[in-house]
Amino acid sequence: MKDIEIKGMVSAHAIIAITILLATLAPTLFVDNYSVYGTHLVWLYSCCSAVAAVNIALYALLGVSPTPKRHTLSYKVTKLFRSFMYFGFSCLIFHGIVVLYGAPLIESALETFSFAVLLSTFTTLRCICMLGPNVQAWIRVFSKNGAMSIWDTSLQITTLCSVIGAWFGAFPIPLDWDRPWQVWPVSCTLGATFGFVMGLLVAPSWIYWYRKHLTYKSK
Repeated sequence: MKDIEIKGMVSAHAIIAITILLATLAPTLFVDNYSVYGTHLVWLYSCCSAVAAVNIALYALLGVSPTPKRHTLSYKVTKLFRSFMYFGFSCLIFHGIVVLYGAPLIESALETFSFAVLLSTFTTLRCICMLGPNVQAWIRVFSKNGAMSIWDTSLQITTLCSVIGAWFGAFPIPLDWDRPWQVWPVSCTLGATFGFVMGLLVAPSWIYWYRKHLTYKSK
């Protein structure tokens, strides 16, 4: 494991974290009375769009994305279609899981689905960017000792932190504090975002600290 790889990860994660900050501030230039609480869906989709665009660009430039087996147009179109399809399925699966955990089924359906889109952006989209639309590779990464590179390890950490952050974000919702951030799904989306950012910060530090103990199988 080379230190230059870890430095590249630090730079990439810093850019993504800064992107979230900029995506939070940018709507103030275009939306009247904008606030993260009051116009929550505007913030959510601003954040999703910015993080998605930066992830796709960054991991393509860094060469983390898998090298295409073929360079024909039909292969590229098929791969793109599968990527969109997997991302869409991920949104539906997260939506279903969140409803099973108590989110409104019909009331606030748009808000619930938007929360699922955010979770998919923080988790599934990064799988697509780093591993391609390959479910077997995703299963391999999240299985025991399945990581084959520091990027696989960072994917494990950021995904886990995002999900745990969203879960912790649900705790204040039933409390009768009548705060604007208790409206569904504000605290969950903020929790997921905070968890994702923490994962971006923790992953390089954890990998650097334990680099002598991390051994990766060859691909």
